[in-house]
Amino acid sequence: MTEAADLPHLQLAPFRIEPRFVVRVWGFKDLRPWYDRVADLEPLGEVWLTGDDCVIATGAHKGQTLGSLFATAPLDMLGTAQSTGSPLLVKMIFAREKLSVQVHPDDKMAQSLGQPRGKTECWYALAAEPGAQVAAGVKPGVTLEQIKTEIHDGTLEKSLNVLPVAAGDMVFVDAGTVHAIWPGSILLETQQNSDVTYRMYDYGRARELHIEKSLEATRLVTHAGKVPPIELADRTVLINVDDFRVERLPVLASRLSKTLPSQGEPAHGLSYLFAASGEGRLIGPEFEPVDLPARGIVAVPASSPAFIVQDMGLLDLIRIAPNRPKN
Repeated sequence: MTEAADLPHLQLAPFRIEPRFVVRVWGFKDLRPWYDRVADLEPLGEVWLTGDDCVIATGAHKGQTLGSLFATAPLDMLGTAQSTGSPLLVKMIFAREKLSVQVHPDDKMAQSLGQPRGKTECWYALAAEPGAQVAAGVKPGVTLEQIKTEIHDGTLEKSLNVLPVAAGDMVFVDAGTVHAIWPGSILLETQQNSDVTYRMYDYGRARELHIEKSLEATRLVTHAGKVPPIELADRTVLINVDDFRVERLPVLASRLSKTLPSQGEPAHGLSYLFAASGEGRLIGPEFEPVDLPARGIVAVPASSPAFIVQDMGLLDLIRIAPNRPKN
């Protein structure tokens, strides 16, 4: 049982976060029907759902950025006062063209370069066209020297481990994995809250490459690949690794907040509730109702009062939570 002294000292009610639409050269001009958003000029490739610059849309901190709330109330948000801000970045990926082949550093390398953390991530396919693919890792026997040669020859793709992607697939990409996202799927990405990316190869686009750093960060053997779901009585665990867990939670008309954490998970910790489709609503006696629209996300702080999640119509609820604080 959790002792009262272990509980955060204030209560922060759940709140919805405004999505932040990010320009990417490989993205789409029109994100409908996923979001009612058409780009004015440059294409949109990412929708950041929990970025530090995302704006809080509801509640007492409406209008404040998410990053500033983590900075001023880490105990109430995370349940610990020692933090370097939000541990996770959740985003949607809309790829009309191939993304660059890239690598992310691990914590040790990132911190040696002055960054708070590295970047391990995962991709959950919300939709996929026939033939959709991603690349996660390199083929057995491929060497760093071979990778370097193929970067300059423009033949790197032949050494990549290519995976077919279907709706409902989960792909794990740990730090140090050479990887790429290709067109054909709509991905929900959960990652350590870091935007450090080393481009290894970019199909001739006029963007900066980071060949030496990408090679330094590369691990030739990683744990990357598809992760089979684990069906439990009250949820489907899509992935559960050191840095995060992602789950699908059935909501049969309604569901109590105390049933959201997994068995063995702290009862009072940060989590996010994402509506992959359909609509929901969070209600509780201590805060105004918070609507959860399709592709919307709600933060549930560690100090949140009890509440109920209501299914307002065909809600497909995804729960995302950090598994360890990053100090």
